[in-house]
Formats: sequence, C-alpha cells, structure tokens
Amino acid sequence: MAKRGKLYVKARELRTKPEYNLEEAVKLLKQGKYAKFDESVDVAMRLGVNPKQSDQMVRGTVVLPHGIGKTVRICVLATGEKAKEAEAAGADFAGGDELIEKIAGGWIDFDVVIATPDIMRGVGKLGRILGTKGLMPNPKSGTVTFDIKKAVEETKAGKVEFRVDKTSIIHSTVGKASFDEAKLVDNVRVFLQAVQHARPAAAKGKYIRSMSLSTTMGPSFKIAEDVLEK
Repeated sequence: MAKRGKLYVKARELRTKPEYNLEEAVKLLKQGKYAKFDESVDVAMRLGVNPKQSDQMVRGTVVLPHGIGKTVRICVLATGEKAKEAEAAGADFAGGDELIEKIAGGWIDFDVVIATPDIMRGVGKLGRILGTKGLMPNPKSGTVTFDIKKAVEETKAGKVEFRVDKTSIIHSTVGKASFDEAKLVDNVRVFLQAVQHARPAAAKGKYIRSMSLSTTMGPSFKIAEDVLEK
C-alpha cells in the first residue's frame, strides 16, 4: 500500500464516523484541505446498473447553480449564421471546415466541443482525436444542436456531463474547495438529483449504492444512505 503524506493523514483524522450528510461532509472537506492550489471537489457514485446493457446506461447533463469554478473553453463547429451566433453567445472558437481540419491536425486547445447537426458528417472523422478525450459532440449530452446560443450559455454557466463508466461508477467535479459551504452543498444536491432522475427503467433494486465526496488531494467522506434515497 502506498504511504500517505503527513498532511493527508492529518486530514483523514477528521473522518470520525462511517458516513455523513451533505452539510457535514462539505464542512469537513473544507477543514481538511491542505494543497497550495484551489482543489476541485469531486463526487463518486456507485450505481446498481450494468453499463454493458444498453438499456441500463446512465448518462446526462446538469447545469450546476454555482458552476464548477473553471473557465471552460468552448469550440463550436458550425457555419454561417450559427457560427456568428456561437461567437455572440461567448464561444471561444467557432467555425466550420477550417476548424475541423485544424483539430484533425492535432489542435485541441478547448474543453468542450459543440456542433450543429448539419456539420456532423465532417466531424465524424475526428472520432479518434475527440473520442479518446471525451470531447466528441453527442445529441444525448446536448452538444449536437441547432440551438447554439443555449448550448454555449449553459456550458459557460456550469453545465457538466455525467456518464457511468464500465465499473458502474460516475465521477464528476462539482465545484472548488474555495466555494462557500452552502454553494457546494447546492451543487452536490442538484447533481445528485440529476443522477436520480436519469435512472433507467431497466435498473432493478437499489439504484445509488454509495456516494462519496473528496477534494483533489484529500480523503473521501461517504454520504449517508438516507440522503441518497431522498
């Protein structure tokens, strides 16, 4: 087992019981932060689904009320008026074939890609580049749409995408350690509700098996089961 540093061990001493409500967990996370940078606050949720079955895949998006504390660079692949609409809405980059070719050449200086449906045929060849980094536009995540203005504004406001991985776990960032406790609790609660609403009809038994909160460098705090069932 890897040896933990003294600061981590000291932060872990704050964990005095098996599970916590959201307010308690957030308070302890902030008390235990020790890194010199503004750590992210992350959530990990283990679900009672089998992601190998297509009818049990859990995926969605949610706009967190207080954002995630990160400036998101948005690249919009569109032409004509839609490209202009993207720029007006606050997209960092907007264009058609010229941007597609630039990305094909290895340029990936952005965090989110949004595209209009009519350009997706050209975007398809970027699968190997964008797909491996989780940046490929997808209608289910709202990143393939003609409503470019809404997509850009929601992303800038704190929209995050979640998706269960092959081990039935959802990982996501829900804020920064520097956020006020109330804002972090709001973000976590809204994220939890979004995952609850995304429950597939084919999922049987207990849906959310467990949930933990942690900072980038700190220990995790397990959330009480009664919170997950609300």
